[in-house]
Amino acid sequence: MKLLLLGKGGQVGWELQRSLAPLGELVALDFDSTDFNADFSRPEQLAETVLKVRPDVIVNAAAHTAVDKAESEPDFARKLNATSPGVVAEAARQIGALMVHYSTDYVFDGSGTRPWKEGDATGPLSVYGQTKLEGEQLVAQNCPNHLIFRTSWVYAARGGNFAKTMLRLAKEREKLTVIDDQFGAPTGAELLADVTAHAIRATLQDPAKAGLYHAIAGGETTWHGYARFVLELAQQAGVELKAGPQAVEAVPTSAFPTPAKRPHNSRLDTSKLQTTFGLRLPPWQEGVARMLREIL
Repeated sequence: MKLLLLGKGGQVGWELQRSLAPLGELVALDFDSTDFNADFSRPEQLAETVLKVRPDVIVNAAAHTAVDKAESEPDFARKLNATSPGVVAEAARQIGALMVHYSTDYVFDGSGTRPWKEGDATGPLSVYGQTKLEGEQLVAQNCPNHLIFRTSWVYAARGGNFAKTMLRLAKEREKLTVIDDQFGAPTGAELLADVTAHAIRATLQDPAKAGLYHAIAGGETTWHGYARFVLELAQQAGVELKAGPQAVEAVPTSAFPTPAKRPHNSRLDTSKLQTTFGLRLPPWQEGVARMLREIL
């Protein structure tokens, strides 16, 4: 089996290189790859790459993820998040490949407190959310044999993340202010990558499993709760902090105005994923604790 990974340099793409390798021959590309064009700002050349490689599975981990920046460059965000994935999906259909694509909780309006199900009405609040929704729709329309995973609050030990920012600030300041009215579950890139590999194998064996799924870690918290958990573990590990977990002040979203509006409710119901693929999604604390052990 041959697999084509697009966006290998991102947090999820980096972990996918590990999780997909045992499945078969892996061709991993990024926007600056020289062997084949994998630049999502040049959609016209992406189909050519797919047709040359002729993979059995295409995993797209490329995206425009600068949520606030997308507000000022909607056309560029749409090209990366919608137009290009749609082109790849059409090429995947032509060669009979399974296409895997990642989306986001930002396709919803963030209202209520109930975890969002796959069939709930969408209502993105931002350009990022709207373009990711358009991407979902184009992938589903152009390639019926697809797996689309909506996820949220993704982090990895590699690259920047919220936990690293909190640790840095807690060493510099005596008090931190963190938002406490947005709810979700921090989700490790490695968990997403492992779920993806498992789902690919199962879907190749049973194509009826293709479709849209919510994939996040178990449980829920706020950014404030997330920050306190990180600092508690750092203190336990002997890290010297000016601001400990008790010095993290809870504030509303309105205290940090941003160009893009954030959803308050980023809870996602993962029961469909867990039932279909026979998986258990561990509590978010397990993944964050493991990541901290790597970076502390």
